[in-house]
Amino acid sequence: MNLTVLAASGQTGIALTRQALRRGHTVTAIARDPERIALPDSPNLRKVAGDVTDTASIAAVIDGDSVVISALGTDRAGILLTGARAVVAAGPRRVIWLGAYGTGKSAEVAGEGAGMLAKVLGDRLADKVEADNTVLAAGGTVFHAGLLADGPESPRRRTVGLEVAPPFDLGAKVSRETVAAAMLDEAEAPGFPGAVALPLAE
Repeated sequence: MNLTVLAASGQTGIALTRQALRRGHTVTAIARDPERIALPDSPNLRKVAGDVTDTASIAAVIDGDSVVISALGTDRAGILLTGARAVVAAGPRRVIWLGAYGTGKSAEVAGEGAGMLAKVLGDRLADKVEADNTVLAAGGTVFHAGLLADGPESPRRRTVGLEVAPPFDLGAKVSRETVAAAMLDEAEAPGFPGAVALPLAE
């Protein structure tokens, strides 16, 4: 497949790009500074500059054949929604977006942990929720991951829907490699179009 990875220079973006190449896909990796995409050059890898606050730079890379996988994250309110709108407006075939478990549509099933997360996120919470809803309304899939950690892909990993979601556990972390693998699975064989999915370590 031809995949487009947004925020490809971050830790999760690097994991997505590396795994996608390993699976035999062709990857267009977008970052504000492509030089920071710390992966060796490859015939199947194209590193390009793009910034979600510059809609034209996103539209120049994404088109109707694109399957976009986003690892976009930020400490500033407003960036996620801006990014979601820019990606959706570019008209890709599909969008697979990374969000946070315990926010928006997963807040109720997450339980008490969601309240703690809301306090930590502050004014970024509404930004996350609105970005997720923008992607969902366009038929995309939003992955609500728990606390991210380093480490290998879990051999017992699984992806579930909100109807069987476990309570939010601050002690239960999921590796970025596990999340990346789940998002790529969804790109290859859509199982949660227009819905929230949870990547679990086991």
